[in-house]
Amino acid sequence: MQGVRSDRAVAVGVGVLVLRGGKVLLGRRRGSHGSGTWSAPGGRLEFGESIEECARRELREETSLELGPVTLGPFTNDLFAEVQEQYLTVFVVASQTVGEPVNTEPHKCEGWSWFHWSELPSPLFQPVQWLVASGYAPQDAPPNPSLHPTRYSGLRPLPRAGELKR
Repeated sequence: MQGVRSDRAVAVGVGVLVLRGGKVLLGRRRGSHGSGTWSAPGGRLEFGESIEECARRELREETSLELGPVTLGPFTNDLFAEVQEQYLTVFVVASQTVGEPVNTEPHKCEGWSWFHWSELPSPLFQPVQWLVASGYAPQDAPPNPSLHPTRYSGLRPLPRAGELKR
């Protein structure tokens, strides 16, 4: 395959779609790839960590929120050309959190705000942008009818535990 580099590993990111009152929590990134874009809390999956453990750790580190039950959500496959990195970002959906978001990492985030899924800010961080472009909307947030996919993103929702065939 042309353009494929076998000397690079693909990183796994975990994004947390925190929902409250029909809104999703987003922060404006600072000091990293995607700086200036709006993103869900999250970060890199560490070796030996489960997706849920990563979501809990990242959410606590970035916002001080404690995560309740989570649902496995969709994923995106993103190439960040400016830093020559590729991430498979797995999202979890969280409708139950404890506390109010606090910007605990101001060097990485300008601050946290709540947005209706149909009124998201711009520009969005690439993984969130692909979620929106695919037509995805969290269950308790209505889809944004003004946004349509511009190309196939490879987005596939993951089955929930009760939907797996044995």
